[in-house]
Amino acid sequence: MQNFYFRLAPAVLAVIEIVLMGATGVLILLASQRKSAPHEASTFRSVENAFCRISRRKSLSVVLVGMSVVAIRVALIPALGIPQPRWHDEFSYLLAADTFAHGRVTNPTHPMWIHFETFHIIEQPTYMSMYPPAQGLILAGGEELGHPWIGQLLITAAMCAGLCWMLQGWLPPRWALLGGALAVLRLGLLSYWMNTYWCASIAALGGALVLGAWPRLRQRLSVRDALLFGLGLVVLANSRPYEGFLFAIPMAFAMFFWLAGRNHPPLSQSLPRVVFPVFVVLLLGGLATGWYYDRVTGSPVEMTYQVNRNQYATAPYFIWQTPCPEPLYHHEVMRDFYRRELSDFGRNLTFKGYMERGAQKFASWWQFYLGPLLTVPLLTLPWMVRQRKVALPLVLCGTIMAGFAIQTWSLPHYFSPFTGALYILLVQGLRHLRLWWGRRNGIGLSAVRAIPILACAMILLRVTAAATNTHIEPDWPRGNLERVRVVRELRSLPGDQIVFVHYGVHHDLDRGEWVWNEASIDSAKVVWARDMGEAQNRELLQYFGNRRAWYIDGDALDPELSSYPSRE
Repeated sequence: MQNFYFRLAPAVLAVIEIVLMGATGVLILLASQRKSAPHEASTFRSVENAFCRISRRKSLSVVLVGMSVVAIRVALIPALGIPQPRWHDEFSYLLAADTFAHGRVTNPTHPMWIHFETFHIIEQPTYMSMYPPAQGLILAGGEELGHPWIGQLLITAAMCAGLCWMLQGWLPPRWALLGGALAVLRLGLLSYWMNTYWCASIAALGGALVLGAWPRLRQRLSVRDALLFGLGLVVLANSRPYEGFLFAIPMAFAMFFWLAGRNHPPLSQSLPRVVFPVFVVLLLGGLATGWYYDRVTGSPVEMTYQVNRNQYATAPYFIWQTPCPEPLYHHEVMRDFYRRELSDFGRNLTFKGYMERGAQKFASWWQFYLGPLLTVPLLTLPWMVRQRKVALPLVLCGTIMAGFAIQTWSLPHYFSPFTGALYILLVQGLRHLRLWWGRRNGIGLSAVRAIPILACAMILLRVTAAATNTHIEPDWPRGNLERVRVVRELRSLPGDQIVFVHYGVHHDLDRGEWVWNEASIDSAKVVWARDMGEAQNRELLQYFGNRRAWYIDGDALDPELSSYPSRE
């Protein structure tokens, strides 16, 4: 897991960003010593005036933020391509997507399931992704539109639009639009939320719905906003349940203190307009979630995640828990994966290991959400903490940090439900930054103007580097491109195919997985199986008597198909 999130934001990008910031800072300081030329000031004012005019049309602002994500990323397809899956989690989400797209809630256990075992997927009591259903539903929508990535594209656009809408409830319109624009530049175009199949954007959207509805509810008791508040919580429960629960705790306290506090709204109005709508949405969402898990795991209160961890994992999710006995693994690669998890858990139990792991978690979070550029607004945090307005976002961010402190693992998207809270702090920090060093020399104003300009410059730099094959970050499109090439080759052949995948004793668990199958294995054009030796492979070949069999070494530098049982 460490290799994964350290590859997300290579240090070279941060260094380039710091250099650009330093050069811009020097220019700002030099400009502060002299009066700006009239045409320079006029240009900035014209742009800002146009920006303000758009921001006052709130619905238009939200739509423009969302549409800009779709338009720009689609326009970048010739340079960046369409991402391909690589990580175990992505294949798990895609299994859920394929299941939902075919009108099923789950899939029956395959009679030869041992040959198809893979990561983050349960084979019993049904064959399904171990993750909650929200991400799979989004990708299923994309599959219905022609490609799962379309779902990822649209939900990331909706997330950025949702963040803009949320900010409109907390801040003046022009600052809300600026925050939405920064979300587009930081999260909406080149991040792994857009360019993989982790589908973290749905959880961020859920958090934005809750935080956006909250100030609106307090301003006016609105059934619509109460429904959005409840919907956001349901989305969190079905995308990031643990983090969603942590998110819900401060929100529940805030709701209670508002409804029962000194200046509470009349009960005759708050009950039908706020409490009842939220309750109904949560009840319906809870029933639907319970029904889903009952179909998949056989119990409405047992999540698929729990089933998978109970069947395969030994390392606990929380650092105070005790490791489980090692189960009988049918494949060495899966045994090695879960033993590595246990090793990570063991390092967390020492003070040195815990601190190193904590530093790694924070570094990955900082690289993804902030980087050097968006760290600047948070320098005003000592001034912001004095404001009651940002108390709730601060409490939310503090809650998730405490939640991360007791987890064995944390990846950047685990924070996704709290993205809205972070952006409230970021944009409020920009407002404070604008006033730094006073209005006389205008340094703060220049810094605020420079931040979106530098963010655009980084986007242009990264796209140019990708188009010219300059390696300042992983190649585009990301994913297991070797597997994609082999799949295309197999699909071009007549008849159905089956591929036995072999890994060596020194297999790189982070290189990319080959064994993943569609929801309907028997009807799939290509079936992927683990190499289990001649005797057990023969059993599978007898089951798939009409398929042409292939063998591939997943660890080869340039994996190529060879006819089974030949191993060239």
